[in-house]
Amino acid sequence: MKKIIVSIAFASIIIAGKAQETIYPSAKQTQPILITNGLVHVGNGQVLDKTSILIHDGKITQVGTSVTAPAGAQTIDAGGKHIYPGLILTNSNLGLVEVNSVRATNDVQEIGTLNPGIRSLVAYNTDSKVTNTLRSQGILLANIVPEGGAVSGSSSVVQLDAWNWEDAAYKIDNGIHINMPSFLRRPAGGRFARLGGDQPQVDPVKLALEQVDQIKSFLQEAKAYAAETNHAETNLKFAVVKGLFNKSQKLFVHANTVKQMLVALDFVKTFGVDMVIVGGTDSWQIADLLKQNNVAVIVSQPHNLPTLEDDDVDQPYKTPAMLQKAGVLYAINDEDGQTRGRNLGYNAGTAATYGLTKEQALQAITLNAAKILGIADKTGSIEAGKDANLVISTGDILDMRTSIVTDAFIQGRKIVLDNKQKQLYERYKYKYNLK
Repeated sequence: MKKIIVSIAFASIIIAGKAQETIYPSAKQTQPILITNGLVHVGNGQVLDKTSILIHDGKITQVGTSVTAPAGAQTIDAGGKHIYPGLILTNSNLGLVEVNSVRATNDVQEIGTLNPGIRSLVAYNTDSKVTNTLRSQGILLANIVPEGGAVSGSSSVVQLDAWNWEDAAYKIDNGIHINMPSFLRRPAGGRFARLGGDQPQVDPVKLALEQVDQIKSFLQEAKAYAAETNHAETNLKFAVVKGLFNKSQKLFVHANTVKQMLVALDFVKTFGVDMVIVGGTDSWQIADLLKQNNVAVIVSQPHNLPTLEDDDVDQPYKTPAMLQKAGVLYAINDEDGQTRGRNLGYNAGTAATYGLTKEQALQAITLNAAKILGIADKTGSIEAGKDANLVISTGDILDMRTSIVTDAFIQGRKIVLDNKQKQLYERYKYKYNLK
């Protein structure tokens, strides 16, 4: 029976893929593009009305109200529309997981506890059918993250219009990911409790501290290895994390509770690394401490229940505004297993309803995200000299009622915004004479 179910699932994947085989990466930009008369949301808090943007060789070359189109330029009139920087998904398994319920399509996790040498980039599937659904929502870049173990491996930033992972690579091995163990005691019992007999209860705090000591020991040895210039033999596990100690890489610590984050802060003091908290459900409680230690936060899923029973039911919605007030660098993400990241803009829109301004919320999924991922020199805002990663929408991209993306550009290439879901929508409009 299991084989039949898996076979049906694979058949569904194959059938679903057929309709998208004509969607392929766009060719390199060959002529200048001038976008005129748009309401430009720069990404740094500024909004420029009736502004034009000139794109040449994949870069933004001019932004202003009096930009002249060079000879042979293609002109796009964005009058009445909004222009945004491409949205950035800061923590995702895109291209590593295709169908959550089909194990054979999951390539996101390796066995073992310490896997610093795992590189998510080489497993990234550019032909994922999920990718096109994100692009049509204005999401043009994503940080691809491995999972599992105490040390999961390295993430990389990819642009979402590529033939293979080499083409997709935007920022290679930008950080090492660590999963902080839970310090909470899980409730005993449950319907399977009797099957294990009378098992001795394990102290979760003691177990967690042992796991933390294991991570610390690894980092201490790796730092000593990085400080030594001559090695008789190469230790690959230590070599791949040397960027943590010269700060060419960041340490991404997946943690949600205050206890987890306080333990993680000790890594900053002990090893002098640049650290980012991923998850950060309770980060609002120690926002001042995070600011003092220059620790950034990726708020993973605002559309969720609070961690503690005593928290306000809408606390996850308010957390970004509290981090903003404390001066913490933060980004908003969407890690829902069902939406697969496509609700990123709407999550930011919720935060705008609970304390942030619209431009602050936009910055949390553009320029702030770029700063955290180490790509702010190339993208995240609409400024001359940066890559032309742009989105044109008929309305507010943070509002699901008005956000309709009409055009998108990745490094100056105008990309196709079609996807399987849109094709099914058109298919059944035709069937029921709604076209």
